[in-house]
Amino acid sequence: MKDTLESPSLDRAANGDTSPAAAERSPQQDGFSNRKLIRPSLPLRHERGEKAERGERHNPATKKPAPPAQTFAENFYYQKQMQSHTPMVVVLNDGEELRGVIEWYDKSCIKLTRSGPHANLLIYKSSIKYLFKESESNGRK
Repeated sequence: MKDTLESPSLDRAANGDTSPAAAERSPQQDGFSNRKLIRPSLPLRHERGEKAERGERHNPATKKPAPPAQTFAENFYYQKQMQSHTPMVVVLNDGEELRGVIEWYDKSCIKLTRSGPHANLLIYKSSIKYLFKESESNGRK
């Protein structure tokens, strides 16, 4: 086989063969064939728009990312109450209410500073049922 590919008609002309019989020879006899490239007609983007959107919705790569593990809302609330020295009421799991100002906090506990003869307390967050501002007590004890 030749190193370069040329069309059969050019090949015959280069060899000096211009006879009508050589022109009528099929390209398959020369080792070449003229094949028509057939490309399927693909639907346009706007024709399959609805299906493409559905497919994209179910694609795991385009899923909405999971929310962050920590939003820092709790930290913001504690910081705000500490800076303004807001009197707070802490209700424990057993129903006991403690009153004081939050002095500091960390991941697992808060320090409640109480006024008068009461001792300051270090309270585990796991033992707190809820807490609120003393001014929002609405007649509670």
